[in-house]
Amino acid sequence: MKAIRTFKLISGALIVVVSINASSQTSESASTSTQSSMAPESGGSAKATRQANRALSKKVLHALSKGGVNTSRINIIAKGSAVTLAGSVTDSSQIDKAGEITKGVPGVTSVKNSMTLKEAGQ
Repeated sequence: MKAIRTFKLISGALIVVVSINASSQTSESASTSTQSSMAPESGGSAKATRQANRALSKKVLHALSKGGVNTSRINIIAKGSAVTLAGSVTDSSQIDKAGEITKGVPGVTSVKNSMTLKEAGQ
């Protein structure tokens, strides 16, 4: 009789300990998964945006080089689908040419052409 009573008492205590431990693990893992899922999304979207901007800048640079524009002194800044061309060229016709080529690159919706004319020796 005492053995059965002791067994019931130990079993009941074991069930309580297991249920407390299981519930605390569930709430910790839920809060951890919530925190970890929130952080990468905001960081991931910023990272993806930067990568997309860099990719668009490279596309524009490649198109300008292929189109015969000297890109050695040109900076290409992409933010979203808007591209800014800054820097200098030695021939005034290349300023307009660079703007037109950039408008034709897939993914570019607007172009701000801030390029200037500089003589070759300067």
